[in-house]
Amino acid sequence: MNILDENISRNQKYSLHKRRIRYRQIGYEIGYKGIKDEEIIPFLHKLGTVTFFTRDLRFYQSQLCHSQYCLVILAVGDVEIASFIHRFLRHPEFNTKAKRMGKVVRVSHNVIRMCQIHDNREYELLWHI
Repeated sequence: MNILDENISRNQKYSLHKRRIRYRQIGYEIGYKGIKDEEIIPFLHKLGTVTFFTRDLRFYQSQLCHSQYCLVILAVGDVEIASFIHRFLRHPEFNTKAKRMGKVVRVSHNVIRMCQIHDNREYELLWHI
C-alpha cells in the first residue's frame, strides 16, 4: 500500500490517480488530520507493509529502516511530487514491494540516496532513463 503524507496537494493526488497509482493519504483515507511526525512511524508499524511518501527531510535517517515499510522522502518541488513518485515506483531497484521494504530513500532530481536495514552504508543510485 502506498501512503501519502497529509500535505501532498489535491492536484498531485489527481495526477497519481490519472497514472493509476493507488494510494491512501493520511488525514483523508487513513489516520487522522494533524498527526504529528513522531506518531507516523508507530502508525506505519500497525499498517503492515507500506511505502510512505513525504517531503519531510527529517525522515531521512538510517535508524528508521524497518522490514515492514519503506520511507520515501521527496526532495522535489510541490508540483513534481506525482511525477517523482511515478518514476520511483518504476525504477528497477524499487519496482516491487519486496524490493522497497526495509529502506529509507531520499529522491531528488539527480540522484536517489538510500539506506537499508542491517547495512550501515548509504547508497547512491542514478535515475534510469
